[in-house]
Amino acid sequence: MRQVLLLNASYEPLTTLPLRRAVCLVLREKAEVVHPADSGAVLHSATMAIEVPSVIRLRRYVRIPFRTRVPLTRAALMRRDNFRCAYCGHRAETIDHVIPRSRGGKHTWENCVASCSPCNHRKADRLLEELGWALNATPVVPRGAHWRLIGVAGDGDPQWAPYVTESAA
Repeated sequence: MRQVLLLNASYEPLTTLPLRRAVCLVLREKAEVVHPADSGAVLHSATMAIEVPSVIRLRRYVRIPFRTRVPLTRAALMRRDNFRCAYCGHRAETIDHVIPRSRGGKHTWENCVASCSPCNHRKADRLLEELGWALNATPVVPRGAHWRLIGVAGDGDPQWAPYVTESAA
């Protein structure tokens, strides 16, 4: 399904939403089209026509509660690790706790990494020192407002680039 980037009234990126929801916001005059889609497609009704939007902006500012820490989700963790296994560098499908939870490890950004299934299975509930393994990169907490847009920065419409970069967030 086609996604549309939603900006706050201050042009701060908020999220992406389905095309249908974006068009509803525009028709209710709660949002305005900032960039139409490159395809030039137009949606028609009996009485009006509207260009298919790529980026829309809310007409009223929506206050976003300040979070000191980005929530740990599977999608965010995979994005942080670039969908690569922290042990071997192959494509990651699972999440692994560096210090296993069975040994007192916490479910935190600093203790979780993306992992391929074979490495995750081989590691099981052992420590890296017991296997002689090392991490390719130290796990860290992601920072910045752009983390609200998981999956957008690299996968979205090219017109979104000015709004989803770290410097814009």
